[in-house]
Amino acid sequence: IGVAAITLVLATCAGAPAPAAAAEPGIISVTGEAEVRVVPDEVILTLGVQTWDKDLKVAKAQNDKIVAKVLALATEYGIQPEHVQTDYIGIEPRYRNGYYEPSDFIGFFVHKNIVVTLRDLTKFEGLLSDALTAGVNYVHGIQFRTTELRKHRDEARALAIRAAREKAVALAGELDQKVGAPRQIQEEYSGWW
Repeated sequence: IGVAAITLVLATCAGAPAPAAAAEPGIISVTGEAEVRVVPDEVILTLGVQTWDKDLKVAKAQNDKIVAKVLALATEYGIQPEHVQTDYIGIEPRYRNGYYEPSDFIGFFVHKNIVVTLRDLTKFEGLLSDALTAGVNYVHGIQFRTTELRKHRDEARALAIRAAREKAVALAGELDQKVGAPRQIQEEYSGWW
């Protein structure tokens, strides 16, 4: 999806050519917006696995076992290895009430995040369900997107510029003026995804 907001600052001039000694032409400032909606062709899943135990080796082994199941699932679903990445690894000792006393020790929490890029969206529901069944206990993000973002962003930009120009022509026309050359063009990002 591409969303563009363009602000045009244009010179206006009277219908007849102005004499050389005439003052600076008037200015009109308008904003044009456009949104392009497209069907996504890939989904990015950020999946988290958290395990814990008082013994760090046990917590890590449990985590590794679940992550191995998720990686095996990726292979089963035909996802290429370069589309599966470990995004985050963390080990955190936790204590009750924040006291660092041995008697308040809860255990070691081991976290791993796996990012999977799935190009066949028909497999999305199955993969997510199977990953949760395999032991994934956090879904940190699901991002549907297009691999042709640049093309759609450029299309939204062109539509926004056209909308701004049409608005400027309409406003100037109400005052019997014509729109001249742009003085300033400013693009504001209101979201590309």
